[in-house]
Amino acid sequence: MNYDPFVLPLCIGVIILAATLAYKYLYWILTLSNADKFKILKGLFSFRFFKACKEVFLESLVHRKVFKVNPLLGYMHMSFALGWLLLILGGTVESKIHSHRPFNAPYEPVFFKFFNHDISMYPWADEFQLLMDVLLLFVLSGLVLAIIKRIYSRFFGMKKTTKLRLGDRAALMTLWLIFPLRFLSESFTSGIYHNGGFLTDGAGRMFATFLPLHNLSYISWWAYSFALGIFFLALPYSRYMHIFTEVILIFLRNFGIRNCKVYNSFSAVEVHSCSRCGICIDKCQLLTSARIRDTQSVYFLQDVRNNTVREDKAYDCMLCGRCQEFCPVGINLNNIRISKRFDFTPGNKNFEYISQKIEKTAPVIYFAGCMTHLTPSIKLAMEGIFRASETDYIFLDKDGTICCGRPLMMAGEILKAHQLIEKNSKLIKDSGAKTLVTSCPICLKVFKEDYLLNIEVIHHTQFILRLAEEGKITLNKSDLKAVYHDPCELGRGCNVYKEPRQLLNKLVDLQSIKNEAEYSLCCGSSLGGLQLNSVQRDHIRIDTLAALQKPEHDLLVTACPLCKKTLSKGADSEVKDIAEVVWMGMKG
Repeated sequence: MNYDPFVLPLCIGVIILAATLAYKYLYWILTLSNADKFKILKGLFSFRFFKACKEVFLESLVHRKVFKVNPLLGYMHMSFALGWLLLILGGTVESKIHSHRPFNAPYEPVFFKFFNHDISMYPWADEFQLLMDVLLLFVLSGLVLAIIKRIYSRFFGMKKTTKLRLGDRAALMTLWLIFPLRFLSESFTSGIYHNGGFLTDGAGRMFATFLPLHNLSYISWWAYSFALGIFFLALPYSRYMHIFTEVILIFLRNFGIRNCKVYNSFSAVEVHSCSRCGICIDKCQLLTSARIRDTQSVYFLQDVRNNTVREDKAYDCMLCGRCQEFCPVGINLNNIRISKRFDFTPGNKNFEYISQKIEKTAPVIYFAGCMTHLTPSIKLAMEGIFRASETDYIFLDKDGTICCGRPLMMAGEILKAHQLIEKNSKLIKDSGAKTLVTSCPICLKVFKEDYLLNIEVIHHTQFILRLAEEGKITLNKSDLKAVYHDPCELGRGCNVYKEPRQLLNKLVDLQSIKNEAEYSLCCGSSLGGLQLNSVQRDHIRIDTLAALQKPEHDLLVTACPLCKKTLSKGADSEVKDIAEVVWMGMKG
């Protein structure tokens, strides 16, 4: 076995890193619920395991999602992740072929050029020299981009990048040193023994003309080993913890484990999977419109990880989901934020409920929601559509009832929200309904996610479209031009994008806009933004209206009573809910 004392820093770093990660990952997995543990065991012996392996390659190594959002940033991440892995794999194959041994010391592939001065007699020596130099150049190109990103982020189209803490700085500086030191070590050695490829041999010959390579070569290998060792020691306490944790997250998600609104060990896996790429920063309207610069998800997750979450920062978020939509790791950022708001909630007391009973049964139950009652024209339109279609339905909250619970959930008052959920669930079950229709996307989300209802839960746009397709109502198309605004809770929250557009295409000439569907802008009145003042909300509303009003149009249409109420203030055109547009067309 080849050995030299300079390999010790690397070996010590790897051993401590492996022990630290094993402890953390075992703790997180063992503290999962028994149901989640069963999902892991079941997933390990199913097709989901291979699906997870594919996703690890595409997302953790190739960084496909990052490429979609920012190709230059995607290339930078891929060059480090995939390039480094290929260097390790290539070095492993190279060392085994050249040593004629099935097993080598784990460090030998890393320091192959130091231990193998004369490789001319080995098979495929020239090909390996070329391959390893190409891979090293690939990684070095990513390093150059990383340095540019840190100095001038606008080169990547990013206005702001993430802040670094001590552990991050230690890991970042050593990571930046690893590959230049590898290049120098192999080049110095190649300058002495001519065992490098086109890159390292050419550089080695140049260095040999003016440097004492026999003295510098051994020092450079020590420096390279120290850089590796320090990086691995700092990794668990830095942003680079995501390198391994994201792999664990992908497998857990593919096995069916999901985030909930109570912080648990799976939440911790998600938090430690954040790569702090910074993509979410520029997507946050609190930054771009309200000029709030320190509450974006990447900073919040950093505080969660370091147990330094402040109450004001926990609540300083609209929960609009834009950052979540762009997150290349797919972290459920809203649920983590809600779970941490729970830590700051006061004692939970029982509510005095409105006394209410179900007087009849019907196949359809309609729940307008608090905001719809505050926007009565939507409620009146829905009642008209129900009558015209001869739908047998119950208007559950016609005369006032308890809230759906979503606003309390968004505030972190999870236990109080479940008190409301329990009360409403009984009323809904007593109705005998097979379908629950709501006009408020805020209600829709909580009904779908948190109510244990064995019935269909849909938004009124989906219900109206069904009525039209079944011929129960007749829609008349006008020549009005309309722009559609996707509400956060309906679109990103419940993945309802198609039906509102299908319905609108039967009614108006629908115009396409830049920020639509999953990239839609928040109206600014989100119930999640508990820290926002009226001025900040107005800035967000004004910017959103400016984006919506760019195409020429007669109507600005949305599918949320809160969005309608907000966007009506300052809009250049009339603002309508889809239900109002339908009812207006039916009457006309």
